[in-house]
Amino acid sequence: MNIGENIKRIRTAKNLSQKEVVTAAKLDTAQYSRIETGKTDPSVSTLVKIAKALGVTLSELFAATNELKEINSLDKSIMEKVSLIEGLTDDEKKTLYSMLDAFVGKRKLKDALSNVLQDVK
Repeated sequence: MNIGENIKRIRTAKNLSQKEVVTAAKLDTAQYSRIETGKTDPSVSTLVKIAKALGVTLSELFAATNELKEINSLDKSIMEKVSLIEGLTDDEKKTLYSMLDAFVGKRKLKDALSNVLQDVK
């Protein structure tokens, strides 16, 4: 399944028209139609806009599942923050990514140590 099919699947599951998504995402109607039909691949910034308009995470646009979980109650502030990252300078982005890597690395280490301790017991 391509990204356009996923976008259309989510849009129809949420009972949204193309016009509603286009208006919320501030996109050109023809461009959006080409994305849904797979005639063009959207940029990351366009995907962020579409995800925000649909009320889903960016990763859900790529999910290859027909089973939609409850996508209306997701924390939309995450997508807002992702879109704000685009406005940062390259140095600011680099700093932010380093911080995120540190947090993720810490979590992975904690989980790995927890698993080791459980294996020892």
